[in-house]
Amino acid sequence: MTKHRIGLIGGSGLYHIEGLTRQKWVKVKTPFGSPSDDFLTGELAGREVVFLPRHARGHRIMPSELNHRANIFGLKKLGAAWILSVSAVGSLQERYRPCDIVLPDQFIDKTKRSFEHTFFGRGIVAHVAFADPICGELRGLLFQSCKGEGARVHNGGAYVNMEGPAFSTRAESITHHQLGYDVIGMTNLGEAKCAREAEIAYATMAMITDYDCWKADEAPVTVEMIVANLMKNASQAKAILKRVIARIPREPNWPCHDALKNAILTDKKLWPRKTKADLAPLLKKYM
Repeated sequence: MTKHRIGLIGGSGLYHIEGLTRQKWVKVKTPFGSPSDDFLTGELAGREVVFLPRHARGHRIMPSELNHRANIFGLKKLGAAWILSVSAVGSLQERYRPCDIVLPDQFIDKTKRSFEHTFFGRGIVAHVAFADPICGELRGLLFQSCKGEGARVHNGGAYVNMEGPAFSTRAESITHHQLGYDVIGMTNLGEAKCAREAEIAYATMAMITDYDCWKADEAPVTVEMIVANLMKNASQAKAILKRVIARIPREPNWPCHDALKNAILTDKKLWPRKTKADLAPLLKKYM
C-alpha cells in the first residue's frame, strides 16, 4: 500500500475523475460500518490518489444518511494524508454568484448528529482543537489552483451545515443571510471533524449552485437548478483538482497531521483493548 495518498471526495455531480490511471475499486471495512461506496484508487497528476463518491455511485445516499466516520476512516486506512472535498452549496450573500467557488474556513453546526462526528468514546476520550477547522495550508494551495484555472473564487467564508434533506425554510435562509454567514450545505462539517481526529489535512471546494431562498428576486432553490449549475462547474472542478494535487507536498508535516498529539486525555494504561484495536490506524503513533 502506498504510504501517503491524496483523498478526493466528490459531491453531487462528481462521481468519477477523468484521467485517473491504474484504477482499482477497493472495499474497506471499518469499525463504524460501511462507507458510502467502495474507494477508487489510482494515479492522477503524478500522485497516488483515492476517490470516494460521497453519495455513492448513482447518488443513493442522502446527506443525513452519510456515515462520515466510515468514509474518513476508510480513507485513513488507505493512506490518505490529505483530503480535497468538492460539494454543492447555496449562497447566503449576493457577492457569491451561482458557479462561483468558495473555499470555507469556518463552519456553523446546525446538525443533530454531532456524536456521529467523532471516532472517540468507548473508553478513550479526546478533544481536538477545532478553532480553525480547515487546513490553512491546503486551502492556500486550493486557492492558488482555482486562480490558475481562471475560476471566480472566494478565499474563506463560514459554511452553515444544515441536516436536510429538505432545503432551508425562507425564515432560516433569511436569518443565516442576516447573520453574515456565507454558504449553506449539508455535508462538510462531519468530514472536517473526522478528518481532524484522523490527522488528515482537509479542505473543501464549495461550488455555488443557487441563492438558497433568502433572495426575494431569485427563484427558490430546486434540484433542477442545482444540477444545471453543477454540470457547468464539473469540468472546472476536475481541472482544479488535478492542478492542486500536483502542488501538495510529498510528506505530511503540517499541524493538522499531529492533531491528536495533546488531545487524548485517557491514560494509555486504561485504553480498552477493543477500542484501541479498532482505532489503531489513528492511534498507532501514540501507542
